[in-house]
Amino acid sequence: MIVFVLLQQICVIIAKSVMKKKHVKSTGRSGRLQMVTLCISTAMVLILLGLVVFSTLTGRNLSAYVKENLAVTIMLDQDMNDNEAQTICRSVAQRPYIKSIKFISKESALRDAAKEMGADPASFTDGVNPFSSSIELTLKSDYANNDSLQWISAELKKYHKVSEITYQKDLIDAVNRNLTKIGVALLVIAALLTFVSFSLINNTVRLGIYARRFSIHTMKLVGASWTFIRRPFVWQAVGIGLIAALLACLVLAGGMYALYRYEPEIVTIVTWREMAITGGSVFLFGIIITAICANISVNRYLKMKAGELYKI
Repeated sequence: MIVFVLLQQICVIIAKSVMKKKHVKSTGRSGRLQMVTLCISTAMVLILLGLVVFSTLTGRNLSAYVKENLAVTIMLDQDMNDNEAQTICRSVAQRPYIKSIKFISKESALRDAAKEMGADPASFTDGVNPFSSSIELTLKSDYANNDSLQWISAELKKYHKVSEITYQKDLIDAVNRNLTKIGVALLVIAALLTFVSFSLINNTVRLGIYARRFSIHTMKLVGASWTFIRRPFVWQAVGIGLIAALLACLVLAGGMYALYRYEPEIVTIVTWREMAITGGSVFLFGIIITAICANISVNRYLKMKAGELYKI
């Protein structure tokens, strides 16, 4: 039994070496060209997948950025002095839902209004400042919705000499509604593009293995196991996936750098975390999808008989 196994392995090795010597000159150039084509094709698909991952991650950051820039204003009584207002500011700033807080004195409000109007508003009120002090704050993204703002407003109104809490209810509703629609649309697009990308990579890998289908059959005839036959094709596909993933990451990084040069403020939405996750996802997709596709393609030809190989 042991002798039979040894003879079987020797036959497999001899068959491989004979095939290599026989075809190395005729197929060397075409094989290299095919490898380059496979790498470029796979890289283009991985760029597409990278954009999907990148868009999904930045979509969440964009949603948080928009929500955290929606202002809520606390209007204070006319007779409140700056010291009392500063005390309220320090107390409100301790609340867990506060992102940022800014105190606007009556004098600052008057100066801003005069600058915008081109005239002093106090001149219309016999020199009396018609404005009152206010506190402008922004909320953390989880609290930037009308349900949360209802109880937040009720809580803030309990402070002494707070006359009114104002915020743009319709705008907040519209922002949350549109961001939800955008999130759903991105998920649908991501699912569709993932399916399309898998199909494209599968076809690309299958074309590469198709050219070597007779070699697969020859190795099967001399007694090589399916695992032994499958292994080099899977490793080759994984190698192509890694090279393609590297090319895709370089293209995505170049695009990101160009976007940063055009709009430096993009760093408020896109951080190193999103870029690292996108790069890792591209490499993961490149390895897993190419390995799965190589397995599927090799198994297909392993199951075929000799006559069927000529008909495809």
